[in-house]
Amino acid sequence: MLDTIRELIDRHGKMPVPASDLADDQELFAAGLDAFHAVRVMLAVEDAFEIVFPEHMLNRANFASIAAIALSVAEVFPSKLQTCLPSKGQALEHAA
Repeated sequence: MLDTIRELIDRHGKMPVPASDLADDQELFAAGLDAFHAVRVMLAVEDAFEIVFPEHMLNRANFASIAAIALSVAEVFPSKLQTCLPSKGQALEHAA
């Protein structure tokens, strides 16, 4: 899931750095994501995972980092939870 989110950020976020260079918990807005492109990323995530974020989840915090996006997807689509949570004692990592 994290690789897919990174690809979507690269394609729709128009950030000055590749998403592969960002830590899972790195602040996307501080790294160059703006509000317009955050909405584009959100729509792309909805399309890619075939979900619709409920209105209460449409806030900056849920799209602040790659990890936050993954957890938001998992909240809407619980079967994805296993693919975005780290093992106990590990940081979120993206698969190579």
